Amino acid sequence: MASHNIGVLPGDGIGPEVTQEGLRVLEAVAERESFDYRLVEYPYSGEYYLKTKELVPDRVIDEWKTLDAVLLGAIGHPDVEPGLVERSVILGLRFGLDLYVNLRPVKLYAEHLCPLKGKTPADIDFVVVRENTEGEYAQIGGHLKKGTPDEVALLNGVYTWKGCERAVRYAFELARSRADAGLSRSKPKVTLVDKANAIRPHDIWTRAFAQVGAEFPHVERDHAYVDACCMWMIKNPEWFDVIVTTNLFGDIITDLGAMIQGGMGIAASGNIHPGRTSMFEPIHGSAPKHAGKNVACPLGAINAVAMMLDFLGESAAAQRIDSAVGDLLRSGEVKSADANSGISTRDMGDRVVRRIRAA
Repeated sequence: MASHNIGVLPGDGIGPEVTQEGLRVLEAVAERESFDYRLVEYPYSGEYYLKTKELVPDRVIDEWKTLDAVLLGAIGHPDVEPGLVERSVILGLRFGLDLYVNLRPVKLYAEHLCPLKGKTPADIDFVVVRENTEGEYAQIGGHLKKGTPDEVALLNGVYTWKGCERAVRYAFELARSRADAGLSRSKPKVTLVDKANAIRPHDIWTRAFAQVGAEFPHVERDHAYVDACCMWMIKNPEWFDVIVTTNLFGDIITDLGAMIQGGMGIAASGNIHPGRTSMFEPIHGSAPKHAGKNVACPLGAINAVAMMLDFLGESAAAQRIDSAVGDLLRSGEVKSADANSGISTRDMGDRVVRRIRAA
């Protein structure tokens, strides 16, 4: 029987509530698919920082490297400096574990959840590969004369050949595997999204895309500037199969992708280094105004568990969760996948668990 060591960071706000439902689904699917796992919980969050003034120490990052995967709820507390704990936890994971791919599926399960007129699940099923360790998020820069009329803020976007090449290669390999699994609507395609016409250093992405793409002659290559990409995601989302893009652009367009698939309450992501410890999370924030009210939608956290299991080699378990979520959303029971759905966090988890156990 396979066994997996999984770190858990419930985090802030609605994080502990949605994580709990994700773990209930994990327990149910482990029973059905006969695998074992061990959970290791970590306290790091905004609330923990307020109590202890402790951020993530290097020894904990080293400990995370010994796990098979990490499940994160949400980080962010209104009484803590914005970004302080997020950088410690989320960037600590991404940079400390070199999680160079942020993988975000954009999949519409049920037509009534889509805000786009006339679009169906057949039209919205693609994946964004966001480079996850470089760009503007490398945190190279600072302030001069801060707080004065002469203040200057500088930020350097960093793009390395290694960083671009490995993200692009992952995207092409993913497109090929999606085609092999019958998930591409026609010929597999990778679309590079950048702004190389205005930001000339993005040419490094153009060249990496051309060089790697030549190794995949059966995968179609396409290109869109980021502003055009946003337009086409709304007008013709069916054009996309796999998108590969920069850290900043990926952060932006995947929130747009979340909305066309039915809302932030469904969306999940994986922070991945193939073959190494990787981290999985819902992409919504901590939403402190909803914390403790049992109203947050846990489907993003549940989908994050499915992504984690697929990464761990438990593909049948991942598919079982995806089928349960899809069946629930297509059933008409869920009018919206957000805090206004009228279904409690616990009840939404119950409905997924029942479907897993009944299938």
